[in-house]
Amino acid sequence: MIIIKGEVIHGAQLGRKMGFPTANLDACELNDIENGVYRSTVIIDGATYRAMSNIGLRPSVDGRCRLLETHLFDFHGDIYGRVIEVRLLDKIRDEKRFGSIDELRRQLEHDADVCRNL
Repeated sequence: MIIIKGEVIHGAQLGRKMGFPTANLDACELNDIENGVYRSTVIIDGATYRAMSNIGLRPSVDGRCRLLETHLFDFHGDIYGRVIEVRLLDKIRDEKRFGSIDELRRQLEHDADVCRNL
């Protein structure tokens, strides 16, 4: 298990537009963690939420800075500026570039199913 704590920052909100809003943490200094998609959990104010996370450069959307993006299952709330703890549990796939946003969205739906069923 890899534990990352950080303050939630604003992103481009592309995940939200695809139905997968994310809590974003700056990961530019996290060089010892492999890029990819992970089954994860998030702790906010002592409560634990199941989640899926991506750490990397986000090649499908021309990302330039390494970012940890985490979609929390069954969570609705504003956590911008709050410190959260993300626990990366299992890597489910490598980060890759998709040909379209629709292809990326379909992959996120599949990834979410994998994370929920592990």
